[in-house]
Amino acid sequence: MYTLIIGNKNYSSWSMRPWIALRAAGIGFEEQKLGLTTEAFTRRLSTVTPAGLVPVLLDGDFAIWDSLAICEYAAERHPEARLWPQDVRARARARSLAAQMHSGFGALRQALPMNVEAHLPGIELPEAARQDISRMHAIWQDTRAEFGSGGPFLFGAFSIADAFFAPVVSRFTTYGIAAAGPVRDYMDAVLALPAMQSWMEEARTEATFVPEDEPYRKHR
Repeated sequence: MYTLIIGNKNYSSWSMRPWIALRAAGIGFEEQKLGLTTEAFTRRLSTVTPAGLVPVLLDGDFAIWDSLAICEYAAERHPEARLWPQDVRARARARSLAAQMHSGFGALRQALPMNVEAHLPGIELPEAARQDISRMHAIWQDTRAEFGSGGPFLFGAFSIADAFFAPVVSRFTTYGIAAAGPVRDYMDAVLALPAMQSWMEEARTEATFVPEDEPYRKHR
């Protein structure tokens, strides 16, 4: 069984993506959670990745770090999970969007840090963050219109692209970012995903600092 090393669920958006993807696809894994500011975090990661960051997926003694690389690995190892759309154009678009989210929207990330347990509506946003929010809404609406006829997610069925936007849905919920129509419908679909509900529930109840000896948890 895989081991997925993650940070605090309340704050670690990078960890959230592969966790949501694996859980939603029914791919079993053991979770090891490390407090982001603990000595155990640095000590444990120094043994498995030169990047020194979460998430890390362990397949036996082989380590994959970086959230997108982990999701790609899972998609290749488990083609039956259909983590990417089957249609070639939809799949290309889904990969484009995941990569765009992976490397972009810096103003949004900075202005709206992930904090699942908080409710912080009405904060003052810089213009660059507002532009990122508008771009995000357009991506979701346009993608749903072009590819989403087969279900409630961006490409109908759940895909890695949705896992990559799940932290943004969480951020928009925390900060009360207004959404209506297809954008609101898409956010509601992501929030209703059982994997998303589990992550958010656990994020709200975890301690800020995760004990060093927290046991592994199995997810199937």
